[in-house]
Amino acid sequence: MNIYFACSLTGGRELETVYQAIARALAEKGHKVLTAHLVESNVMEVEAAFSPSEVYLRDTAWIHKCDVLVAEVSVPSHGVGYEIGFALGIGKPVLALYQEGRKVSKMISGNPDKNLTVKIYATADESIQVLTQFLATRG
Repeated sequence: MNIYFACSLTGGRELETVYQAIARALAEKGHKVLTAHLVESNVMEVEAAFSPSEVYLRDTAWIHKCDVLVAEVSVPSHGVGYEIGFALGIGKPVLALYQEGRKVSKMISGNPDKNLTVKIYATADESIQVLTQFLATRG
C-alpha cells in the first residue's frame, strides 16, 4: 500500500522518534511510505533545497498517488492540516493520530467526514497498533 505519512516539520520535532517508529513499522509491514524522508533528523536541511512551489507540487502529487494518508497531529502544523484537508477533498482515507494529553484542532477532531478517522495513543507502540488496525480495514 502507498502511504503518505504527514508529520510536523516547522511546527516542532519533539515527536521525531514517534514519527520514525511509525515509518519504520509501515516499511517493515511492506508498505511504501512516500514521505519516509520526513521522519529523518536532517529533514530540514534536505527540504531547504526545494522551493515552496516544488514542495507543493511534489506533495500533492504524492497525496494523489497514495492509498491512505496517515497524519501524526499531536504537534500543530499548518502543512499537516492542509494535507489532511487536501486528501479528504479528493476522497482519500485519512487516519489522524495524536498522543494522549495533547490538544488537537477541533477542525480535525470535529470533522464528520466519513473518510477521516481520529485516534488517540499513549505510546509509540500503541500508535503502531492503532495504525495496523486502521490499515487492516483498508485491504
